[in-house]
Amino acid sequence: MHETVAAPAHPPADVAPPRPPADGPLQNAPDTDDPSSGVPFPERPAGAHAAGAPPRPWWRRKAGLLLQLGVLLLAVVALPLYRDSLPDLGATWSSVAHADPGWLTVVVLAVAGSMGAFARLQRRLLRIGGLRMPLRRAFAITYAGNALSTTLPAGPAVSVVYTFRQFRRGGASAKLATAVILAGGVITTTVYSVIGLLALLLDPATQGPALTALAVPAVLLALLVPLLRWPRPRAVLTAPLRSAYRAALAHPKLGPWAERLAGVRDVLRPTRRDWAALIMLATLNWVLDILALLAAAHAVGIDVDPHAAALAYFAAQAAGSVLPLLPGGLGAVEGSMAASLVAFGAALSPAAAAVGLYRLVSYWGVVAAGWIAWLGLHEGPRLSAPARARLAWAGRAVLDGLTSTATLSPYSSVPLVVPAEARRP
Repeated sequence: MHETVAAPAHPPADVAPPRPPADGPLQNAPDTDDPSSGVPFPERPAGAHAAGAPPRPWWRRKAGLLLQLGVLLLAVVALPLYRDSLPDLGATWSSVAHADPGWLTVVVLAVAGSMGAFARLQRRLLRIGGLRMPLRRAFAITYAGNALSTTLPAGPAVSVVYTFRQFRRGGASAKLATAVILAGGVITTTVYSVIGLLALLLDPATQGPALTALAVPAVLLALLVPLLRWPRPRAVLTAPLRSAYRAALAHPKLGPWAERLAGVRDVLRPTRRDWAALIMLATLNWVLDILALLAAAHAVGIDVDPHAAALAYFAAQAAGSVLPLLPGGLGAVEGSMAASLVAFGAALSPAAAAVGLYRLVSYWGVVAAGWIAWLGLHEGPRLSAPARARLAWAGRAVLDGLTSTATLSPYSSVPLVVPAEARRP
């Protein structure tokens, strides 16, 4: 449900520092004796650009948006050509109207649980780094960041910057905020790959190719592990990696990225119990989202195996990344997911109904909650004090409800003490 985040780079020297939050200055400012601890995501004033560089033409600044609009226009123009292949709207609506309420409840709870697991994962990483963040604030940051990522052009990059700044405002140092974003992306992406591989191995049609693709790395791993136990072979085998790392540090553009990535180990030192909790939460993040799709299929009467639902889910995720017609993969995700369910034996109209119900909750519902959380974090437009107070109250009420449904791990009962300097007045 969450995209991989890229390592942040060092900012240009002429960029202004981030503005302080409305409720006070940033806590845990970077150490002045560490040149690599500067804020990696400063705010650039509107209209600012590199000193001496001419402003880019508007069409270059909006190239990504123009490309998306062009692809979307092309899809709309070609729509009549595929009219006979589209689902019948009457049959699709009938499937939605007669959906089983029990399975729909499972869809909602699974999506809330998936988001809750990711929020708890980031909160656990912050705790490993020495910062105890309230669960409600962790939920708000997760939902707001997801809304930015899935609704704005260049949303993933905007979401990373926003998440970093919210961690800083919550009391995290620049190093810790960067390390949490990097580590969270690596852990969730790794677990995502493992679950996708297991889904391929469980399906009879893809089991053979998956085993063949795994054979070569498995043999290499079996040969290398014994050699790594001896100092001299280990030095020879790791020499290329050390050389590549030194070359990356010397590169003007890759150097800051490599330096930040290496700094994660200094900030985060998880124990075995921490690793178990992080892996469990990352697994819940993906498994519960797949469960939501499976429940939506069962709600409209589609009998699909769990591994088939997982493959449909991963195919849709890939299509949304490769063919982003709109932010959030709108269009590509729905089409790929419905086509995958049809390939596994579902009729077209019920498959479209299942995908519609799933996306209504997992995308539109989560986006709506995310923008409410964004307002609740005092990031909204300039409003009067009474209007801001009412919006903040509504945001806190929604987040309290979401928090109460996401009791997904035994760590929810651990009392967390918020540092006095990080509390809101």
